[in-house]
This record gives sequence, structure tokens and C-alpha cells, in this order.
Amino acid sequence: MPASTREAVRVAVLADSDTRWKWGALTARRITATTAEPTGFVLRGRATPTARQLTETGVSTTVPREVTGAEFLRAVRDAETHGEGYDVVVLALVGGTVRAVLQGLADLALERRPVIVTGYVGVVYEKLTDGLLLRHGADVVLANSRHDAERFRDVYTGVGAAADAVVEAALPFLGGAPHTPEAGRDTLVFAAQPSVPATRAERAYVLRRLVEHARLHPGREVLLKLRSKPGEHTTHLEEFPFQKLVRDLDPPANLRLVYGHMGEVLDRTDLLVTVSSTAALEALHRRIPTAILTDLGVREALGNHHFVGSGLLTSFDRLDEGSAPTPDESWLARQGVASDGSYGSAFDAARDRVAALLALPALPPITPYYTAETAPGYLPGILARHRLDVTAPEPRESGLRRVVREAARGAYRHGVQRVAPVIRRLGEL
Repeated sequence: MPASTREAVRVAVLADSDTRWKWGALTARRITATTAEPTGFVLRGRATPTARQLTETGVSTTVPREVTGAEFLRAVRDAETHGEGYDVVVLALVGGTVRAVLQGLADLALERRPVIVTGYVGVVYEKLTDGLLLRHGADVVLANSRHDAERFRDVYTGVGAAADAVVEAALPFLGGAPHTPEAGRDTLVFAAQPSVPATRAERAYVLRRLVEHARLHPGREVLLKLRSKPGEHTTHLEEFPFQKLVRDLDPPANLRLVYGHMGEVLDRTDLLVTVSSTAALEALHRRIPTAILTDLGVREALGNHHFVGSGLLTSFDRLDEGSAPTPDESWLARQGVASDGSYGSAFDAARDRVAALLALPALPPITPYYTAETAPGYLPGILARHRLDVTAPEPRESGLRRVVREAARGAYRHGVQRVAPVIRRLGEL
């Protein structure tokens, strides 16, 4: 039965990290007319978020269920068997996992499959072509800006693939009151990223300059906004956590480390500084003064090349002198920041496309670009890594299994943050 004939639209969200869960859950609400909570699933893996991280996203009062890819597919299959099939599935995943789940959903051969939606959680500055082609086959590929929509369509048409799934929208977590200066308040927030910059020396440099800036401006509150606590993982691996590096620097009292919801931190921010965090777009949406650092260069590896032409590129030397960049309005208009009040209609096109698909008597087959014919030396490896065999016996969950799984995660994180740096240093001797 098409969802258009029912009052409620059933939506499932599958995510593989805390930030993608936030994106997926909010996107589910933006692209459908339903007010019901989406059914949440978090993919079990190296970046599986903790309960604290999921709560901190602030997007749902219901904790998503932790599953393997095969368990998710079983849940989709069983929901249809019981007459409660999902109308929309939002895949908030990395590209390779999206392609594997697309294959899994196709192989289920459901009587009526769900509309499949995917996209990106933030600035797309690396692996544009590969990531997009891995996502091809979804019914809706959301672009967070006009700039991204044009790039996405160019990639698809450039390889001879259909591009009608690309729909211009915006980041679903933009919002909050416009920036209003307050007498006696002067707060600089540095939005940290787990893997940008990547090396210990570069991360130590950024931290040292932030500490020095706080000392130069004792009347300014300087907040180092961190994504995760030690031992937790996010979308990207954090090999050198700022929490550990700061111990050697004796920061002044006006510099503090903070966690929590970015929107709440931005409520009291007067200057947002970062290398290339998506938090910059959140700040720009609210007209908060924003600075993108060039101290380590303007490089694709840093992601700050995305901001070329924005008017926001600057250095710590200039910030120390008290200057703040002024954004280029034409650049903002192309980047989906919607600081001009247009955000309310940013998801209209996506909502219309989903509604049109739901109204169809039957959805067309899932037809990805990567197939055994177009990528015979690439696709089999991607599918094999994810092992989405719903016919295999479902593993029995037990207390011992959970303990072993958590221990394995702990060992992995320890290896990333402690063992790997030591091995790297030994290799440089």
C-alpha cells in the first residue's frame, strides 16, 4: 500500500556514527510530513557511538538500536512481513556501506521496497567522485547546497549515470537565533576536528596558538569545543586528542575545554574559529563571525580549500591583532548557509520528491552505477567486507558477547591512540 494512502509515514534511519545519526534523524523529519519518531539503527563497528554521544546529539528521546548490517536488513524484511514495512529508509553512512546496503535491500525483493535517501553530513571536500558513485542507486541523494548539487550532477552525468536523484537541500541541523552581541561577553570558540589537522605536530601547533591567544586576551573567554571524550570515536579517527596534548601547555584560566551540543555552544559564541569544521556553516547560518585558519596552509587534506572565495580565510596572527573576517555574500548564497531567511523552504524540493515517490504504485528497481559489469574489480570487495547475508543464522546476543565486543573496541581505540603513534615514531628512527 503506498504511504500516500496512509496517515503515517514509517521511516527508518541507519547511521554509523554519532554525527551521521544526528544528520539522519533530522533529515528524516525534514523530508517527510510525519511527526512520528523515526526508527533508529546504529551500525555496529569501529565508530559505534556511546550512549553519551547519542544523547548529546539531542535529536531523539529514543536510543537507536545497535545492529549489524545483516540485522538491519532482517528488521526491514520482518517489518514488511508484519504489515508494518518502512516507507522511507535514510542511509546516514559512508559510501561503501551505502552501496552494500543498497545491494542488500535489492536482494530482499520486498513486495514494496522503501524510498531510499542518502547524502553527506557536512562539507564534501574529499573522495567526491568515488563517494557519489557508491551512493548512486538511492532514490534521493541530498546535496547540502546549490554548489554541491551542481557538482553531484556533473559527476553522475559525466560517467553516463542518471542524475535525477540529486536534490538540493541544506544541512538539517542549521538553526538557532541570529548572533546578537552582549555587553561584557567576548567568547571565542575553536571547533576541533578529530582528524584535521592529522599530525601530532600540527595539532600541537594549533593548540599552542590557541593557548597563546587566550593569554594575549585575558578578558576573552576561549572555549575549545571537543567532539568526543577520550576513548570515544566519531566519524573520523582521532589519533592525537587535544585533551591529552593540552596537558603539556598549562593553559590560562580563560581557556576551557567544553563538550555538548554545538548549537548550545554557539548560543554564546562571538567568534567561531576552525580549520574546516562543518560548525563553520552552522555559525554562518546564525551570522556569527567566523574564521577559517590558514596557518597550516590552504590544502585539500585540511578541507579548508572548500572556503576559498568565502572571505573567511585568516591566520592566528591576524586574530591575535583583533581582526575578524567578513564573509562574501555570494559565496554564502551558493553554500546552503541560508542566512538570508530562506532555510524554511530549503527542504521543499526533497519533501516533494519523496512524496511523489511514495505516491507511485510501485518503485522502480534499485539500479546503482557500480555493478558487476561496470566495476568487476571493485564492487565484489566492497560487498564482501560488509557480509550482508540475511540467510545466515542470527547470532545469539549474550552478556559475554557484549563484554567481548566492548573489550575489542577498547583495544582498537587504544591501538589507534597509543600504539600506532609509537610504532610510527619507531619507524622514523
